[in-house]
Amino acid sequence: MANAKKKTVNIKKGDTVKVIAGADKGKQGKVISVLREADRVIVEGVNLVKRHTKAIQQGGRAGNTGGIITQEAAVHVSNVMLVEKDGTTRVGFKRVSSEKRRPDGSTYTAERSVRVSRSTGEEI
Repeated sequence: MANAKKKTVNIKKGDTVKVIAGADKGKQGKVISVLREADRVIVEGVNLVKRHTKAIQQGGRAGNTGGIITQEAAVHVSNVMLVEKDGTTRVGFKRVSSEKRRPDGSTYTAERSVRVSRSTGEEI
């Protein structure tokens, strides 16, 4: 698949999101990472799972100790919604013109894409 279109996810790392479906419905958290190819996000404190880790013996005290670790698992991006001020909102995109400066000091206008809130129309 050489010409496969890149998947777009409207949620970014650092965004605060609310879970709208699933076992953790209603919980809010900050996005730790975005897995764009799998259409998933990892949210702080949401979808906690227990991982059993094996003790690794390498070089004396350098190895990690085994045990049960609780960590976040990925949530599908369709099950989360961006939090804005008092509620949730969908994400849209808008092209805005901005003035840029060349290395020689001259300026020119260019357009860039910004994320906007669908409910208020404000830039996110």
